[in-house]
Order: sequence, then structure tokens, then C-alpha cells
Amino acid sequence: MRIPLVRGASTEYIDLVPSKIVGIGLNYRAHAAEMGKGLPEEPLLFLKPPSAMIAGGEPIERPAGYERVDYEGELGVVIGQRARRVPRDRALDFVLGYCICNDVSVRDLQKKDVQYTRAKGFDSFCPIGPRIVAGLDPSRLALKTRLNGVVKQDSSTSDLIFDVPTLIAFVSYHMALEPGDVISTGTPSGVGNLTPGDVVQIEIEGIGTLENPVIARP
Repeated sequence: MRIPLVRGASTEYIDLVPSKIVGIGLNYRAHAAEMGKGLPEEPLLFLKPPSAMIAGGEPIERPAGYERVDYEGELGVVIGQRARRVPRDRALDFVLGYCICNDVSVRDLQKKDVQYTRAKGFDSFCPIGPRIVAGLDPSRLALKTRLNGVVKQDSSTSDLIFDVPTLIAFVSYHMALEPGDVISTGTPSGVGNLTPGDVVQIEIEGIGTLENPVIARP
């Protein structure tokens, strides 16, 4: 996927080709509460396939027959160099920049399957964009999600249970992170169902707004 990479006043276009997209479950306290879950003792990891990735403006394809297909606005961390067993105090040195992710999820299948691969792996279930921005401080970025113009999520990365350096260190201890890999850091409270005809917008301070329409899956 071609995407702008912003470094200060300069912008270049790069090909973002992750070997994997690492999702983090239940990483905001209020979201854990709305899902009826306890707080995790360590980060909860799952993988989304790169084939789920789409750019801003491209449609999210909602499969029929499910009660809940939810948006999840999240900060994305794009890895810039190979990271393996990285200590937390050096973790940000391995970051290329930050983007916005929408971790679209079929709740029915999460409950049915227990693990998340099918629920979160449909084609078009990982919008990423609208750009990658280098040099941000990921510890306190405002995040808002709007559905058809109405604010549904309004939070900050300061409410993350496990912050970005902790996530990079934890993930890289278990699996090597390759250049272009994306960590989607979890969503705050306010997730909700998508229906064909909806437009979902996720705004993160310093990055911009990721916007995608929703259509019925062909």
C-alpha cells in the first residue's frame, strides 16, 4: 500500500508491506469494562493478516449474517527496523512512525471462536492511514472516532494500560518485528456496530483523520 511518510516538513511516499499486523486486545481500561472483561496482566496479542489492510477512502466490506461488526479506532505503530528482544528503554528507536488503524471485528465470531483470527481477519478489516508520521510522542495523543459525524470514541493514548514502549518490548520478546510491521495498540471505549451506508472517521492528534465508507460485502 502506498502511503505518505511525514518527517517534519518533508513528505515522501513509501510502500507499506507488513509481514504481520499485531493487534493488542483490551488495552484501555474503559473498553475492558464495556466488554465485560477484567484487566489483563500482560498484553493480549493477536494477528491480523496483511490481506485485511486497506487505505483511507476504500470501503469496509461488512459481511452479512452477523449482529455486530464493530469499528475500533486505534493508534498504529509502524516498525522501521528489525526488532528482536528489544528492551523497553530502547523500544522507540525501532519506530518508523505512527498511523491510524481501524481494527474492524465481528463480535459474534469472537464469542464463537474464542480466538480472534476469523473475527478480525476478513478482507478490508484493517483500514490504515491516512499517513505515517515520524517523531510523535505516543504517550498522550487524543483519539476520536466518529460514526456518520457523531463522536463515539473520545479518549487519549495516556489511558493505555500498556504503553507503546512496553508493547514493542513485549511483542519483540516473543516474535521478531520486521520493517513495515504494524502494532495496533488497542481501542478505547465506545465501540459500535457498522452497517452498509455508514462512514467511520478516526482522528488522532498529530496524524489526521482516517475515513472509510461501509458497504455490504459483495
